[in-house]
Amino acid sequence: MFKFGLAVLCLLSVSVATWGARTVDSHLGTKDLSRLQKVFVDGLSSNDLQAVYYASLNIETTDAATKENLCKKIQTLHEESKLNNFEKDYYLVGANRNLRCSTKLPEALLSKIYKSVDLELGSAQEIYYRLATHKTLGVQVNEANQAKLVKRLQELLKKDDTLSGLGYAFHVATELGASGSFITNRIEDAVVQADEVDGKMLQFEGGLSITALLLNGVFSVAKAYNKPTPVTADQAVKFSNYLLSRRSVQTAKGAHVLIEALKTIAANANVAPICIQLIGNGQLEPQSPTLNVAVLDLLGKPLSPAVKSLNAKVVLKQNNVVLAEKVQLLSKSSDKTTYVADLSSLKPTRGIYQAEITADGGYTQKLQFKLLGRVKVQGLELGIAESDSSAAMRKQSVTYPSKLKDELTADSTQKLLLKAVLVDESSSKPIKVHQAFVRLQNKQNDKEIIFVAEQDSSKAYKFDMDVGNQGKNFDYESGVYNVYLTVGDASLSNSFDWLLAEVQLKFNQDQVGKPGTKRGPLPEIVHQFRVPDKRPPRIVSDVFTGLCITPLVLLFVFWGKLGINVSNLSLSPSTIGFHLGFGGILALFFVFWLQLSMFQTLRLLVPIAIFTFLCGNRVLRRLYTQRNGKNSAGTS
Repeated sequence: MFKFGLAVLCLLSVSVATWGARTVDSHLGTKDLSRLQKVFVDGLSSNDLQAVYYASLNIETTDAATKENLCKKIQTLHEESKLNNFEKDYYLVGANRNLRCSTKLPEALLSKIYKSVDLELGSAQEIYYRLATHKTLGVQVNEANQAKLVKRLQELLKKDDTLSGLGYAFHVATELGASGSFITNRIEDAVVQADEVDGKMLQFEGGLSITALLLNGVFSVAKAYNKPTPVTADQAVKFSNYLLSRRSVQTAKGAHVLIEALKTIAANANVAPICIQLIGNGQLEPQSPTLNVAVLDLLGKPLSPAVKSLNAKVVLKQNNVVLAEKVQLLSKSSDKTTYVADLSSLKPTRGIYQAEITADGGYTQKLQFKLLGRVKVQGLELGIAESDSSAAMRKQSVTYPSKLKDELTADSTQKLLLKAVLVDESSSKPIKVHQAFVRLQNKQNDKEIIFVAEQDSSKAYKFDMDVGNQGKNFDYESGVYNVYLTVGDASLSNSFDWLLAEVQLKFNQDQVGKPGTKRGPLPEIVHQFRVPDKRPPRIVSDVFTGLCITPLVLLFVFWGKLGINVSNLSLSPSTIGFHLGFGGILALFFVFWLQLSMFQTLRLLVPIAIFTFLCGNRVLRRLYTQRNGKNSAGTS
């Protein structure tokens, strides 16, 4: 009993956590709907009967000439379509009704459709399309045929238990009245077959079409037979995430089933998630830190009813310091989709924050936003000093955004120095920025060189350039240079590029002719193949060849001295074949040595070797028979 109670408690806790989320971070927005609208427009002009049907179902054609052409076109497409008869009949009848065609459909086709429910239909899909076609035509299926279809559907589900078959069966059952209630027992079987992706999405195998088919089916069955909602709130969120991830669908059917599935989930308020998202780029200006949030349904429409309360817990992400526990967001639009919170009273500092949004206590969403800061130059000193530091620095102060009136002069024995203190405008505390550069630009030819200003232990940015040592970077081009201080950061709203002063740089005259770093194409690299190794003298090759032939020469010499016994050599085909095959093998090896590759040699060797083996086997058998016959004669 205790274990059962613990399990129930765990289930309830999970349910509460699941209910507490119930949000998605995106929705089908205006841009998405406009793009899907274009998909439907393209579908009308396509040569696909299915595309024309779904396009005509979602957009209305007002031009009479276009409508007449489409009405003629769909009948041609019906005749040429390679779809199943029941499917293309459904698309033809549906498109004809959607376009409000004045031309009547052929009587032979209508008669065939009317009689189709009297036949034994082969699949749940066929039953669905035949019933849907009758419904489109406004023809009621009689009770006898309905009972027959129920029985047939049950038989088919025992044989075909695929997700596609279940999906069509759900839709068929809702059209069969009370007799189709048996299908409610299959809802759970279907839902549990959904595959989870990355812990964030749920989908059925088969993609968008099957997922939408099953979702629309299980919700329709639950509504038709007064059953509990077929999916949990957590599952509804994950199904919604999957559907929204397919918003880039390119077919008219895909666009239609996507919208219908999202409508189905959004219509079930007890599990439907909502979208809570930031308005804008999530960067708040320090002068008026206003948090703008949109609250919408999955299709980007206002919630009905609208949320009654929207609060946010604001946390600084850097150290998880809670800035405020409960900041109220107030509605600022007539359709109550935009909610605003003024954070100026909290006096937030520059940084990244997280707002934990809670709507009506049942929906939560974490949003991240950035509060920009403003940088202020508290003090900047610029001057010239001797490179050996034996003399004091001649420094001058510059106030942002002014420019130093006097032109500075530095030669190769001196160095240019800069010191700047950057502070946060609101707190006057020194800050560290992502980019702090000192840029020197030649006024005559606009060439420039950039140096990084480093922050020291006192949190002041310093720049120290020895003119003599840096001459090569300037190509030893003496002249007047503009000195800029560039400060930038992703969290600043007033990054700047400040012209500080003009400085006359003088490099050593004897260094002017030295080549500096030149930019441009490098010399072409011409590839050279490796030079072949030198071949040995001809005498070496001849000696080596002679050594290789020596064994063969010795063989003939020894045969000449010992004598060759050819008395047992017969002229039978097997004997001749064996010697020809053996000679052929030797000849092949000789040709291999001259020009053939190993693979070419093997291909030729296989048939010759087989032939030689068979002939040799016959020769050995004949010799063995002869020897046994002589032994028997000697014994007798």
